[in-house]
Amino acid sequence: MTEPIPARILVVTDHPEPDATLLHAIEERAAQGPTQFRLVVPNPAPSEIHLLHPERHAKAAAAEGVLRYALPMVERAAGGPVIGTVSVRHDPMDAVEEILYGEPVDEIIVSVTDHRLATRLHQDLAHRLRHHGLPILHLEHAQRGSAG
Repeated sequence: MTEPIPARILVVTDHPEPDATLLHAIEERAAQGPTQFRLVVPNPAPSEIHLLHPERHAKAAAAEGVLRYALPMVERAAGGPVIGTVSVRHDPMDAVEEILYGEPVDEIIVSVTDHRLATRLHQDLAHRLRHHGLPILHLEHAQRGSAG
């Protein structure tokens, strides 16, 4: 009997320290069957800073430090190893598409705070990602914070 192929889940969040809502969603998805998770955080540097500017890389390095600290919480929720990265890209859509073009993904969990106007105009990240034809879980947040 062959082992089932794990579902490849891409998780995108705008905060390197995942909150309780995101950790709970990862835990619930992992409970449904074999999974592999990749967590990507867009670069926190302002978008007007050029991709090669040292400040963009400094901001990414700081976010990576927070992500490394938080990764054990994510791995506990996932029930196994998780790949965690901070993208050099500021726009979450660009960060996600960079991953999608480089590796197979079966589902996406979106934990990004959207602006109300973007949501009303269907320009929020979850709506923008739908053209990829993948199942998307969009998490709503009452407030951003650490999972503690």
